[in-house]
Amino acid sequence: MATTAPYELKYGAATREAFGRALVEAAQSNPNIVVCDADLSKSTMVHYFAKEFPDRFFSCGIAEANMVALGAGLAMSGKIPFVASFSAFVLTKGFEQLRTTVAYPNVNLKVVGTHSGISIGEDGPSQMSIEDFALACALPGFWVLSPADEVAMKEAVAWAIAHQGPVFIRAGRPKAPLIYSPGTKFELGKAVELRGGSDVTLVATGLLVAEALLAADSLAAEGIAARVLDIHTIKPLDEEAIAKAARETGALVVAEEHLVDSGLGARVSQALAKHTPAPVEFIGVEERYAESGTPDGLLDHYGLRAPQVAAAARRAIARK
Repeated sequence: MATTAPYELKYGAATREAFGRALVEAAQSNPNIVVCDADLSKSTMVHYFAKEFPDRFFSCGIAEANMVALGAGLAMSGKIPFVASFSAFVLTKGFEQLRTTVAYPNVNLKVVGTHSGISIGEDGPSQMSIEDFALACALPGFWVLSPADEVAMKEAVAWAIAHQGPVFIRAGRPKAPLIYSPGTKFELGKAVELRGGSDVTLVATGLLVAEALLAADSLAAEGIAARVLDIHTIKPLDEEAIAKAARETGALVVAEEHLVDSGLGARVSQALAKHTPAPVEFIGVEERYAESGTPDGLLDHYGLRAPQVAAAARRAIARK
């Protein structure tokens, strides 16, 4: 689906909203789907599920560790449980249980972390998850998904239900720019080449996919052809697409709403070291916690925007 046409910025639903809606739709035909909540149903959007299927909804209170353990038990009994909370809570408070009761026995639990990244805004750093890729990827057997928009989220939920094994899905709070047309199908584990290019590759995930497309447009005006890859599957990473991009464009930029030291950029660099080394520049959160502010203000302040992606592309090209 690669193109060189300019990207038109339009907003759809937040990925957390798309998650809640998709889960209800799937549960209507699959009675094994159940949900565990940590007293955040109106924020994670599983309140839609609770309204439609109250007998399949389990409120665990403000206790993510217990929620994960309960979800693991439901998975072992043959259910398809989704446990949902803010990413900052489910992956930190529940990490021991995710490790011992989910990853180690490889149970069929689906973990959804909402309010990821810094774009949650005014809630502040205690509730911003900028370590979730690192934590989730550290769990053997887990697939880690990061949908860019509502269409990708719907596909991620459907795939997670069909997949036998643990899955982490990252969701965001603000409305997300539309990347895909309704009904677009994905192959999980395979990057999507959204834009063709031969000079540099912009590797992005989540909200930064739209910024990468906007950056590619600005670079095109300078005569620079930038390839854009949407990495909706952080783990397992599509190393073949990364290596191909390195061979064909010779330079990369990784853009993510996560700590640069331990997120997608680290995984891309590891893949390049194994296959095709190339210069890489990184756009993300640099060795600090963010402040409280509006979502747009925070993305601007911490440089997670198209102009910074384009500038990083120029630096990467200069290092070829």
